[in-house]
Amino acid sequence: MNVPRKNLPADERRAVTIEAVIALAGTQNPSDITTAAIAKHMNLTQGALFRHFPTKDALWQSVMEWVAVRLLARLDAAAQGIASPLGAMHAMFIGHIAFVLEHPGVPRMLFGQLQTTESTAAKRMAQTLLQGYAERLRTRIDAGKALGEISPEIQTQAAASLFIGTIQGLVMQSLLSNDMQYLRNEAAAVYAIYERGLRTA
Repeated sequence: MNVPRKNLPADERRAVTIEAVIALAGTQNPSDITTAAIAKHMNLTQGALFRHFPTKDALWQSVMEWVAVRLLARLDAAAQGIASPLGAMHAMFIGHIAFVLEHPGVPRMLFGQLQTTESTAAKRMAQTLLQGYAERLRTRIDAGKALGEISPEIQTQAAASLFIGTIQGLVMQSLLSNDMQYLRNEAAAVYAIYERGLRTA
């Protein structure tokens, strides 16, 4: 049972709430997570929850902002100081896999937001995350072409989309099989195939 943490500063209470949502999303469908379930998980009343997030939509938006900031920061930290564009991309791939393994609720939240037909603030934040991610990849792919690491015939946007799609595919298979170790076990071999397709002959 979780021990309630009362009298936390507002920013810390919001952060704890976001982490609770991500933890719950790791074990159930995010669309089924109610504010009552979140409050119960945190040993709070719903009233206490709504003091920091006026609506469920506001909470979901904050969750997606948390994901975007931390995932992009993880990618940037992974690639920092690596001169080789392909080396940087490999580090980003492994960094993203590690992030998912640490927070298995995150891909459930992302998939849930991207498949909704409504243009919610949370969905727009998820789209912004993907745009920022793709831009980082395009920069390195173009740099790889300039340095002769990546074939000039490679289409930059397609290669960036495939990078992200490869991770999404691995994550989806892990979720379908309910085995996150699949993600850990297959990541290196799958990335090696991806990189081989980019390299200059």
